Amino acid sequence: MLDDDGYFGEHIAATYDEESADMFRPEAVEPAVDVLAGLAGGGAALEFGVGTGRIALPLARRGVAVHGIDMSRAMLSRLRDKPGGADIGVTVGDFATTRVEGTFDVAYLVFNTINNLTTQDAQVDCFRNAAAHLRPGGSFVVEVGVPALRLLPPGQNAVPFHISDTQWAFDTFDVATQAMSSHYVTVVDGRAEHWAVPFRYVWPAELDLMARIAGLRLRHRWSNWSREPFTSESTGHVSVWERPAD
Repeated sequence: MLDDDGYFGEHIAATYDEESADMFRPEAVEPAVDVLAGLAGGGAALEFGVGTGRIALPLARRGVAVHGIDMSRAMLSRLRDKPGGADIGVTVGDFATTRVEGTFDVAYLVFNTINNLTTQDAQVDCFRNAAAHLRPGGSFVVEVGVPALRLLPPGQNAVPFHISDTQWAFDTFDVATQAMSSHYVTVVDGRAEHWAVPFRYVWPAELDLMARIAGLRLRHRWSNWSREPFTSESTGHVSVWERPAD
């Protein structure tokens, strides 16, 4: 199912907002925008993997100048078609390495997008790229899940996360390489269709080391956008690293 936009081409962009409807609910969006707007302080923000603008558009409505990088022209086309979409600056490219003009008060990656970079080198490059775009004192924010390996019994490599009459979805893990894939099996007119996306899962401590390599230091780590404490039971985290002011 690959096309010119990779795994997030027209076949995904056409229904992305509807398929991810829960993530577009105000209770999912507003806490994230609150945190990012506070870090931007009325300045400028850079989103890696801006997609259809789930976060960029409401953040721009808060008075933050938002620029986005995304490889998928199909997703960016959906962003452009939305009210206010034409006001979001966009650059087509790989957010691990693509540079844009200017410096930013905050750069951010949400909704597990760091895992779309499927090698450790690419993830390190992403941190370096974020740091290069930040003004002194600026912040890099990543929202990502904690790998669900505790749910794997011995001999099993798959964890289901959605089961219904018409769709089954599950993640598979390779604990030797940190490779994972999300699989979706959908029944359409009595026929099963399978689609999978590759990822690389990453631990919080590994992200901290990537940040250190890029010259950033950890400022906050929460369990979610509501800033609840991160604990050993957290299934995800929102982490904020800063570029030292000096």
